[in-house]
Amino acid sequence: MAETTPINAEVEPSRESSGGLSVYKAGQGFYTRMGTVIFVALVSMLGILWAWEYFKGIRISGVNELYVAAGGAILLGAVITAVTYFYVFVKPRTVDFLIATEGEMKKVNWSTRREVIGSTTAVIMTAVILTVFCYVIDIGFVALFRAMRVLDS
Repeated sequence: MAETTPINAEVEPSRESSGGLSVYKAGQGFYTRMGTVIFVALVSMLGILWAWEYFKGIRISGVNELYVAAGGAILLGAVITAVTYFYVFVKPRTVDFLIATEGEMKKVNWSTRREVIGSTTAVIMTAVILTVFCYVIDIGFVALFRAMRVLDS
């Protein structure tokens, strides 16, 4: 007889294992996870470049400063990679947030290209009209104050 799970029993979310590293809810939230990883990678490159320059100035007796700089930068990159992996692929609370975010983004009613162009044109035209109006009023006040001899010519 097959074993069944009661209807109201809590079921542990499945974890797929590959080479000893498990990914929580592996098939879900792909785009938000990859977007997060790409963003963290781009920002962390700046940190790694900073670390490279910072560790170049550290002198350890008998060790080439290039090795110290490379080692420090690689160590920082490894730490950032490990933390990113943990938060984006392993920690259930963060993963569930990313999955929910992707689900909500799919529900958004995005504007069409035509609507965006029309709205942008309206905003730019309004800004231009207000700018011209303020310029004309400014010229009028300057002429008025010069006529009243409040401003020097």
